[in-house]
Order: sequence, then structure tokens, then C-alpha cells
Amino acid sequence: MALRDFALMVLICLIWASNNIVSKFVVSHMGVEPLFYAALRFAIVAVAVGRWLRPVPRPLWRLVVVALLMGGGNFALMFVGLKTSSPSSVAIVSQLGVPMTAVMGWFMLGERLDRRRALGVALTLAGVMLVMWDPRGLHASFGLLYVVAATVLGSLGAVMMKQMPGVKPLQFQAWVGFASMIPLFLLSFWLEPGAWRGAVNAGQPFVAAVLFSALIVSVSAHTAYYGLIQRYEATLVSPLTLMTPLGTIALGVMITHDSFGPRMALGSAIALAGVLVIALRPNQIMTLLLALRPRSQ
Repeated sequence: MALRDFALMVLICLIWASNNIVSKFVVSHMGVEPLFYAALRFAIVAVAVGRWLRPVPRPLWRLVVVALLMGGGNFALMFVGLKTSSPSSVAIVSQLGVPMTAVMGWFMLGERLDRRRALGVALTLAGVMLVMWDPRGLHASFGLLYVVAATVLGSLGAVMMKQMPGVKPLQFQAWVGFASMIPLFLLSFWLEPGAWRGAVNAGQPFVAAVLFSALIVSVSAHTAYYGLIQRYEATLVSPLTLMTPLGTIALGVMITHDSFGPRMALGSAIALAGVLVIALRPNQIMTLLLALRPRSQ
């Protein structure tokens, strides 16, 4: 991988990690309801990239379902989970998406699930359970159950997306925003009456946060990531996304003062190791290290 592209990947992961911290502040400290926050984010995305809605991909029903699963459903549940959970724990638990996608791909698409990947699934599950477990009882980690639900929806959407080749990144972003905003606004009006007041009271910091989340994270960072996926093998790019949970943990400890004791450290290490086992074959680990060496442009 060229040094320029590796630097871009680092920037993308830093943006994603920063968004976890920003979203935590929005739903926990600014008094903004999570569903309303998610709805407004996708409304901005829809407006920003709405011109890419056409030509309409086919089948349309599948695209709408995928957009709802990977967009509105995934992010809404993630924001609900962030309201009562630390960004660090959310970042680790969300890594369940990798083994879930592998298992669903095996079940729904007939993809290969050999012993190595099965071991990776088991390691990730064990690490996540260690992060979620609390000596005082599961009630203290209830918010993380929403994160688990979010990863289930996101993984299902990712598998269904594999059955829709040819959808361009900005076109997909446009449909995610368009398909997600209306259901989320309706759910917010029903479950979060008066949510707009909290957003108004939050003032300019909330405006900056939602614009960052919509334009920098969704439109810019995700589109740049899709571009890297197109230029390099997924087995090279995907493991680099592990910089996101690591960055979230670092920022969480420094900014939101997340607790990061031995149990959290061990669970994180086991879960991230499981993700690497799934993403890479043994001989690809050395290839990854060699590919990251700077080279002349």
C-alpha cells in the first residue's frame, strides 16, 4: 500500500473514532435524543448527495432494505447504546460485526467458513462477552445489548449488499440517507416527543456535531474508504479498520475518562485478535506488514 493511501486510511479511522466520542457527547451530555440525532444526520446526508439517487438500482426493494439495515437501524441502535455505555466498550462490542458477517455469509450465501474462521468467530465472541460482563450483573451493560442488535442489522445488510453489485458508493450513501430519515423521524416523534427542543437547546455545538457526523464521517470518510477497497484487496484494507476501536479506546480514556482496566484490556485484545484471524490467512500477515512499508510514489 502506498504511504499516501495508508495515511488516508489512518485519517479515516481517526475520523470514525472521533465520531464515537462526538456521538457520546451528543446523546449523553447535550440532551439530544438518539433517534432524532440519527434522523437528522441521515436527512443531511440525503440532501448532500441526493443527486446520486438516480439511476435507481434494481431491485429497489432490496436496496431500501439494505439501506435501512446498514443506515437507520444500525446507527439508531448504536446511538441508543452509546447513551448508557462508554465509547470504548461500544467500539469493541461493535467488532462483532466481522464474525456475524462471516457466519451470515456462510448461511445465506454459501461462503466458506473453515476452522480458522470459526476460531476467529469464537475468539471475537469470547472477547466481547468479557468486555460486556460485569461482576455486579448484566444490568450494568444493558446499553451494549443495543450495540449487539446494531451489529446484527449491519451484518445482515452487508451480506444482502453482496447480492447487489454495481451500486456506487455515493449512490448507496444517498439511498441510505433517503430511506433512513423518514422512518427515524417518525419513530422519534413517537418515542421521543419534544426531541427537537433538546436539539435546539444544545445550540451550535450540536449543529457542529451533526454536520461532522453527516458530512465528514458518512459522506467523506465512508466514500474514501470505499475507494480504498476498490484499489486494494479487502484482506489488506479491512484489518486496518482495527485502528478505529484502538483509536476510540485511546480517545475515550483521554476525553470521556472511560474505565480501561485489566478485564477490558484482555477482552479487547481477544476480540481484536479474533477479527484478525477471520480477516487474514497466516501467510497474509507478513504480506500486510510488507505492504505497509513506505515505498516510492
